Amino acid sequence: MKGPPAGTNGPALSRWVIDACTRGEEQGGLGFTCAGVCDAQPPPAADVEALRGWLDRAEHGSMGYMADQFADRLDPQRVLAGARSVVMVADRYALREGPADGAAEAERSDGTPRGRVARYARGRDYHGTIKRRLHRLADALRAAFPGEQFRSFADTAPVLERRFAQRAGLGWLAKNAMLIHPAHGSWLLLGGFLTTLELPTPPTAEQPLFVDHCGTCMRCIDACPTGAIARQPLEAGGRARVDATRCISYLTIEHEGAIEPARAPRMGDWVFGCDVCQEVCPHNSERPSAGVDRLRADYASKRATLPLLDMVRWEKADRSLLTVSAMKRATAEMFRRNAVVALANEWRRTGNPALRAALDALRNDPSPLLGLTARQSLD
Repeated sequence: MKGPPAGTNGPALSRWVIDACTRGEEQGGLGFTCAGVCDAQPPPAADVEALRGWLDRAEHGSMGYMADQFADRLDPQRVLAGARSVVMVADRYALREGPADGAAEAERSDGTPRGRVARYARGRDYHGTIKRRLHRLADALRAAFPGEQFRSFADTAPVLERRFAQRAGLGWLAKNAMLIHPAHGSWLLLGGFLTTLELPTPPTAEQPLFVDHCGTCMRCIDACPTGAIARQPLEAGGRARVDATRCISYLTIEHEGAIEPARAPRMGDWVFGCDVCQEVCPHNSERPSAGVDRLRADYASKRATLPLLDMVRWEKADRSLLTVSAMKRATAEMFRRNAVVALANEWRRTGNPALRAALDALRNDPSPLLGLTARQSLD
């Protein structure tokens, strides 16, 4: 990738960086959906207290790294010494189609019991897809500005990505804690880099800061199957808060132990992640005129669902087939547990005796976790 013309600096350099991020790859750019820049100042006191309270209430569950990296998330200088600016980018990974999940329904057409995968994990692993392009830009800037430092991230460094994205004009933070762009909705993957290079924040006429357009809407809160999105703080004028220990995405991806019997029936057919709060969001409703009407090939759906009766027998080798996607985050044991939960929910919905027989056979599985999950699902 070619760097900026010699002598480019100040606001002109910021404009060049944003253009380089959003220009199509066929034109020498990186092809991101949107991009922006902001300074690398620490978050305001209110954000610090919100994160501290979330950790104090143990709503991060078993994600101990969130507590371990608390200080780093509040001080960009601990992540990159001398950081002055942040470049934030967003990649669109799903189209605005409302609650419809055509890919999953198509895969169900053979009648096989299947578990759903969140849309972001259906294609190639976004971590590498985003970071590889960011590295190209950082390398071009490093060549043009010797001595300047860069650290790229895509959910891979202890930074408050969504807060930086908000400040960089990529959207607002919704009640479900997702970032929403007024045109592209919330089907966005974030990435960026910290740099010691000074990139002035463009004026609002060029990089608007979007105000909260959620208003009084409570659809995501009402639709969440497990009640993970806090209601009371919002009604009292507080900040959005998601209890990870109730969230289906956390339960299927991060949580390694048994799932509470009271929550398992609410998990439906999800076996990796959950899209419910985004499916019901009005800002993700169908809008053909939203701009780009095609997705990057990397995010094309390879598998929207996984066959449950196969999953309950998975070994490590079977799970290894998913290593090119973000689904490699979960272990084979976790996938099997998730499949048992989804299988039990499908049995309750349909009364299919074959599913009941499969669950019965798993009661005494050699895996203590699988055996316990099967027994709890039938009690």
